[in-house]
Amino acid sequence: MRIHIATDHAGLDFSTQLQEHLRAGGHEVIDHGPIAYDPVDDYPAFCIRAAQAVVADQTAGIDALGVVFGGSGNGEQIAANKVRGIRAALVWNLSTAELAREHNDANVIAIGARQHTFDEVTSFIDRFIDTPFSGEERHVRRIAQIADFERDGSLLPDPRA
Repeated sequence: MRIHIATDHAGLDFSTQLQEHLRAGGHEVIDHGPIAYDPVDDYPAFCIRAAQAVVADQTAGIDALGVVFGGSGNGEQIAANKVRGIRAALVWNLSTAELAREHNDANVIAIGARQHTFDEVTSFIDRFIDTPFSGEERHVRRIAQIADFERDGSLLPDPRA
């Protein structure tokens, strides 16, 4: 599988180790930056580029996912979710990693590098990668509703109206 990675200064050390871990697991890793430590770098462009690459690969039929991380993972998740077609999930344990894929068909995982050990991070990412989307009708339906809103702003009718 192709894995697109992006971070900021807070996750740069994790990024280097993570790339080695993923390559050892047989994955192709594409690093979207940064390439050098800069304590005041800005993560949005790195994360958006990684998310765009995930969408481009998936559209081309390439099996791809993304990993974005920083101090908390929050900003990185927000940035990735600005890309049409991305479903980025903030993950903080094995259960949220699994459910992000199984129920939400998330294609990007966001993690706080300052919140976890490297071993925890790799276990979350491995679980995320190894968990397939369930394909259950209720999850397909909900993902389609999100995609509809993303595409044209449409929502189901408000039952309170």
